[in-house]
Amino acid sequence: MALLNYKTSNPVFSGYIWKYNRNSVSKMTLNGVFLKSLFSIFLVSLTTWYVWDLVTKGLDVDYYTYGGMAAAVVFSIITSYKKKWSPVTTPLYALSKGLFLGGISAYAEAKFEGMPIRAVSVTLLTFIIMLLLYKAKIVVVTKQFRSVLITVIITIMSIYIISWILGIFGIYLPYIMGTSWFAIGFNIITAIVASFSLLLDFDFIDRKLYKAPKYYEWVATWGILVTLIWLYVEVLRLMKKLVIRL
Repeated sequence: MALLNYKTSNPVFSGYIWKYNRNSVSKMTLNGVFLKSLFSIFLVSLTTWYVWDLVTKGLDVDYYTYGGMAAAVVFSIITSYKKKWSPVTTPLYALSKGLFLGGISAYAEAKFEGMPIRAVSVTLLTFIIMLLLYKAKIVVVTKQFRSVLITVIITIMSIYIISWILGIFGIYLPYIMGTSWFAIGFNIITAIVASFSLLLDFDFIDRKLYKAPKYYEWVATWGILVTLIWLYVEVLRLMKKLVIRL
């Protein structure tokens, strides 16, 4: 299978997004992706702390939370179509997503003290474990592995979209969004899928190192952020359900 058709669970790393000019002089490097990822995570933390501080002062941050989520979607779409803008849109995505995370994390902290920090710890630990599994080749990313995981992710995202649309009309799915054991089981599966999607992202980035143009380091950073934030949200949601249930 041609490299440009290589598939991953993360739509950020789709073939369309990763089309590039092979004659580009400056190429994507691992150090470049690493440094830009650290910088972007710092930006996420910055706006997360800002909104969190507003919540501790008793202010309503719904505007920041939902506005940040909407802005993150917009910047994601722009990045996917205008890859050369990624040095600007990726940091803006990080800042926007931080607003969203600050809102949901602060509210979680208010109801369940210490939970957001534990969720962050689990997310980072999962990232390290997945990276070690990938580097040690304990889990090998094969064509069949990718196909199965992509199918599962599409199914999960479809369920979430349907649930969101129904929620607009006041219809809620307790077996998905509630605290039943079925809902908890679904959440566990989703968190596991988000974890394993990191393996596909590592594999894809590894294939593009020293081949893609330099600005693709920002595109790669964007993709990693998408997966990590998804994983954090799933872990936080799972923890809340378990505490309420138990």
